[in-house]
Amino acid sequence: MNNSTDQNLIKVKDMKKLKIHGVGHWKLQRISAIAMIPLVIWFTTSLMLALMNGYEQSIEWLQSPFNATGLILLFGTLYFHAASGLQVVIEDYVHHEGLKIVSLILIKLIATVLGVLSILCVLKIYL
Repeated sequence: MNNSTDQNLIKVKDMKKLKIHGVGHWKLQRISAIAMIPLVIWFTTSLMLALMNGYEQSIEWLQSPFNATGLILLFGTLYFHAASGLQVVIEDYVHHEGLKIVSLILIKLIATVLGVLSILCVLKIYL
């Protein structure tokens, strides 16, 4: 085989790796979106009912293990889904490699920090 054929084979193998990564990423994005549907419906209805009852009842609502767990799941899923979606946008539309890497790192960092802070806030009220 000549050098050109070897390079083409390497490109095809790299494309297959990217395709496998892309499909996995796509599936995770869809799974997180589906998981958020019942969580968001539960959260909005529960929160409206809790807020109509006043501050003390809202705190009691959050101190329930079921509600605290639901909020933690919602925050984790929400930040994961947002970071995954933004990652796709950056990978598709940012063409400067350095800016792309910095943006991806910042998005992952911000999503992680916000997720941890949100969970800590829920735990502080719950405990």
